[in-house]
Amino acid sequence: MVLGYHLVFGAYGFWLPNGPRGSGSKAVWAEHLRRFGPATGLDDRSRSVAGKQHDWRLRLAAKGNLKYPAVKLTGNQAKAIGDAFGDFVRKERITVWACSILPVHVHLVIARHSSYPIEYISERLKLAATQQLVRQGLHPFAHLRTAGGALPTCWQRKAWHPFLDTPAAVRNCIIYVEINPIKEGKPRQRWSFVVPYSG
Repeated sequence: MVLGYHLVFGAYGFWLPNGPRGSGSKAVWAEHLRRFGPATGLDDRSRSVAGKQHDWRLRLAAKGNLKYPAVKLTGNQAKAIGDAFGDFVRKERITVWACSILPVHVHLVIARHSSYPIEYISERLKLAATQQLVRQGLHPFAHLRTAGGALPTCWQRKAWHPFLDTPAAVRNCIIYVEINPIKEGKPRQRWSFVVPYSG
């Protein structure tokens, strides 16, 4: 039985469709990235391959050819995103057991919801965060707003959300998410919308 999910989504430019560590993408739709190789699908999406050995020079060269600069969130932007997440999960009664908002990606451990699939929750979290960044004048691409008011998205299109089907898997994932900022030399994050796991 699915108890919850480890939801991960990146800021724009975090994980490319032809990333050498695998991406899960079936095609590279952006023409300016095709010269860096074909899409690198994953055989097993339940395990992270973030630590896989790869040609980092090729990865950086591809990032240098993005349409917009890769997003790196500041502390103020992370705070705005966390506030938006809190408003959304409280309103929709979503249980979050862990959350870390890092400069280039976000981790959450979320309980299975009785009404909403994880894909919907993921998209709504990104939307809430974007709207909050715009309201506070913190959107990374605010300077690229079109005459009609549109902004490029500051998030990657897809998210990764392997399911967690045992209490041990949930607990291990919570620990992993909680120590992510520490591994990057940042303080541990505490968000008011995160609740303890009692399973």
